Amino acid sequence: MTASAIKKLKKNAIAYSFILPNLLGFAAFTLLPMVFALALSFMSWDGANPIAFAGIKNFARMLRDDAIRISTFNTLYFVAGTVPTTLAASLGLALLLNKNLKGRDVFRSIFFFPYVASLVAVAVVWNMMFHPAMGPVNNLLRALGVAEPPRWAASTKWVMPTVIMASVWKNVGYYLVIYLAALQGIPRELYEAARIDGAGAWHSFRRITLPLLTPATFFVTMMLTISSFKVFDLIYVMTGGGPGRSSNVLVFTIYDSAFISFDYGYSSAIALVLFFLVLGITLIQFRMEKKWVSYL
Repeated sequence: MTASAIKKLKKNAIAYSFILPNLLGFAAFTLLPMVFALALSFMSWDGANPIAFAGIKNFARMLRDDAIRISTFNTLYFVAGTVPTTLAASLGLALLLNKNLKGRDVFRSIFFFPYVASLVAVAVVWNMMFHPAMGPVNNLLRALGVAEPPRWAASTKWVMPTVIMASVWKNVGYYLVIYLAALQGIPRELYEAARIDGAGAWHSFRRITLPLLTPATFFVTMMLTISSFKVFDLIYVMTGGGPGRSSNVLVFTIYDSAFISFDYGYSSAIALVLFFLVLGITLIQFRMEKKWVSYL
């Protein structure tokens, strides 16, 4: 082996030594559990008795399980309500806070604060604010003449909108920062040229801002979609899946099957289906991004 080859080998060894701890942690706590869960989805196991091969029985069981049907509908409801609302709110706030306004940095910090706040604290405070009897929101509605204000998280009709509003309020600050960074990367000369050509604010937004924000919009949409399908902690703290099963989502059903019913095979099968559902939607988003760019 030549001296240059030995030198290159030493450099590679040093580089790999830096990533090895993280790689070992990923393999031990992420990769191996994922592989085990994949195999477990075709098994039957309660954690106490020996593992037994079940084939596709877990997946066939999902087709006739009312809990899966309800939780799938609630998950799609949450995604459909959270993703576009958070996207529109974060973009609108970013456009506003990108202007040269007095106290702009203070407002940026205020909007970002809920994202770094404890989710448990946010959920508890949100429940207190929207308490049906003593919450300030309903007290204000009564003062404005609403005789029977919504029961919010205590109502099967209003529980999902309440959770969606809490999710939007907590996460909008993070995506606001992403949009702000993207907006500040757009050259000012483009707007000046458009203004000289007689373009108004809407045409500038439509022909300059929106197309150049496509990478940021794609990233925000993809991250929002994935996180919305994985929602659990907010549901667990605010509603516990209730009232009834009106806020029971797929991840909550996975948790219930695994840690309440101790049906690890069935919960792994649900998790596998959720994984492929999110993967399919992500691939569709990649294809739609190309069409979106060509349309603009």
